Amino acid sequence: MAMETSPESPAAVRTIARSLADWINKLGAVWIDGQVAEYRQRPGARFHYFVLRDTDVDMSLSVKADSSVIGRLDPPLAEGQRLLVHARPDFYAARGSLSMLAREIRPVGLGALLAELARLRDLLAAEGLFSAERKVALPFLPRRIGLVCGRNSAAMQDVLANVRDRWPSMPFEIREVPVQGAQAVTAVSNAVTELDALPEVDVIIVTRGGGSVEDLLPFSNETLVRAVSACRTPVVSAIGHEQDTPLLDLVADLRASTPTDAAKRVVPSLAEQRSLVSGLRQRAHLVLVHRIDTDAQAVAHRRERARSVLRSRIDRAANDVMHLSARVRALSPAATLERGYAIVLTEDGSIVRDAADVPDGAMLDIRLAHGRLRARRES
Repeated sequence: MAMETSPESPAAVRTIARSLADWINKLGAVWIDGQVAEYRQRPGARFHYFVLRDTDVDMSLSVKADSSVIGRLDPPLAEGQRLLVHARPDFYAARGSLSMLAREIRPVGLGALLAELARLRDLLAAEGLFSAERKVALPFLPRRIGLVCGRNSAAMQDVLANVRDRWPSMPFEIREVPVQGAQAVTAVSNAVTELDALPEVDVIIVTRGGGSVEDLLPFSNETLVRAVSACRTPVVSAIGHEQDTPLLDLVADLRASTPTDAAKRVVPSLAEQRSLVSGLRQRAHLVLVHRIDTDAQAVAHRRERARSVLRSRIDRAANDVMHLSARVRALSPAATLERGYAIVLTEDGSIVRDAADVPDGAMLDIRLAHGRLRARRES
């Protein structure tokens, strides 16, 4: 039942503390699945303390364990380890602090981890987070590359060296974050979201070196997978080695087998592009020269054809003129005169066709093939 209090009748601190202890103790012993976030070894101490963090959201519990419970763990307790803890709540009323008193601790085995990953993979695949239709193509040449990596890690140096070897002037926006352990999921997710909000970042590379299945667990975390799926900027996953396949590989727009491979996939090689441009320029030159030669030959051929056609037409025209000239000559009165005929004209130039038209004594003009004669009609 709720405790009734008022300004006139407040409850003492000890009353509240005892009530909280009563309510909390009603929970009893429970099994908890979580990841070790903070742990400092205390050799010789009776009790050990660590923080057990939720693997998907930013919530945690303090755990107190007897040294005998810690001593039975194989492998030894370490940050980033996934555990099953059987514990009951322990509320220390004197300080108002809550912790879980561990009775038994079991490391989550590899088989259980793989089964959980398979279940999560199937769940996310059913939602379509891994479908090809969601993938965004990488730009040919990004303006700026976002890089999420471990602090001063070999993976970071591999990406930087290979990108700058291929395209020396490429700028980066780098976020160095924890890539292993309890803080990795939150840190990587926040870095990806932050880079996605920068308009000048055209591609994001998330990278780290190889490791065990347990080491790579943050990159199969549901929170991180959903953060990457929500990105508008294309994301390249370069986690571990060729054989490593965290869920980040499936949701990313491009999966690179190694950090070096990611660098080669994100930017083109400047030397290769120069060689390509040089080759294209040479090809264009050869094509242009060939085209000019072909067009020159075509022009020459057409000029020769034009000359031939013109010559043929001139010849035909000359023949036509010759034939017409022959016809004209054949039809001309001069041709008749050449055969011995003559044209008789009166003084006024009229042609005489009938002798009766010419009176006696009239003067006549007789035209011959060569020359003219004057004559008088006598009879």
